[in-house]
Amino acid sequence: MNKGILYIILSGLSFIVVNFFVKLLGAGDQQNLIDGLQVYPAHELVLARSVVSFSISLFIIKRRNIPVFGNNKKWLVIRGLSGTIALTIFFYTIHYLPLAVASTIQYLAPIFTVIFAMILLKERVRAMQWFFIAFSFIGVALIALDRSGGSIDQENISFLWLGLGILAAVLSGVAYVSIMKLRTTDAPITIVFYFPMVAIPLMVILCFFDFTMPQGIEWLFLLLIGIFTQIAQIMLTKALHLGSASTITPFQYLGAIYAFLVGYFAFDETLSLVVNIGIILVISGVIVNAVLRKR
Repeated sequence: MNKGILYIILSGLSFIVVNFFVKLLGAGDQQNLIDGLQVYPAHELVLARSVVSFSISLFIIKRRNIPVFGNNKKWLVIRGLSGTIALTIFFYTIHYLPLAVASTIQYLAPIFTVIFAMILLKERVRAMQWFFIAFSFIGVALIALDRSGGSIDQENISFLWLGLGILAAVLSGVAYVSIMKLRTTDAPITIVFYFPMVAIPLMVILCFFDFTMPQGIEWLFLLLIGIFTQIAQIMLTKALHLGSASTITPFQYLGAIYAFLVGYFAFDETLSLVVNIGIILVISGVIVNAVLRKR
C-alpha cells in the first residue's frame, strides 16, 4: 500500500478515537458504555487536548532550536484563534448531534478553504467546483430538513447545531488558509504550537465558569484525547509529504464512515435514509471538489 494512503488512514482512525472520547465524556452517565462518568463541557476537553499538544510541541521546538514565537506572528495568531474557536464549536456539536452528522458537517471545511483561498490567495475556482460545492450544501439541506425518523430523535438534528457546525467548518477553512499563508515563513511544528498557545488561556477562562474535576479513569481518557490528536496531526503531515494530494485526499474522508460505525455500535445512533443520503452527498461533493482543486 502507498505509505501516504496508509498514513492518512491512520490519521483518520486517530481522529475518530479523539471524537469517540469527546462524545463519551460529553454524554457522561447518559451513555451505556461506562457507568458513572461525569459530564464534561467541550471547552474543558479542548483544554486537555491543548495541554498535551503544547507540551509535546514545545519539547520538539526546543530540541530543534526553532524560534518559539515564529516569524509571521499575525497569521500564526489568526491560525491559532480560528482553529481554537472552530474546535471548541466542533466538540460541542459532537455532544449535541449524532457523531456521523457532526463529523460530516466538519468536512465542509475544505469547501470554505477553496472560497477563502480564492479571496485571499487569488486561487482560481473552476465552474465545476462550484457545482460540487452546491452539491455538498444540498446534502446539508437534506440533513437539516429531514424529520422522518431513525432510532434517535431527529429533532436533535436542530438548525442551531447544524448552523454552528457550519460555522466551525468556516473557521476551520480560515485556519487552513492561514496554514497555506505560513508555508514559506514558519516550521510546521510552530504552526501546530500556536493552536494550544492560543487555546489554553481562552479555555482556562471558560473553565472558571464551568469545570468538572476529573476522577479515576477519566484522567486517562483526557490524556488519550491529547495523545491521539497529536498522532493524527503527525500522520496527516506525513501523508501529505509522501503522496500526491489528489491520491490521498479521498481517503481522508473515510472518517465519515468511521464516525457512522462508532455512532451506530457505541452510541446506538441510527439515522434515517434521507440523512444518510445527505451525508453521502456532502462527502461526495467535498471529495470531488478536492480532487478537482489539486489537479
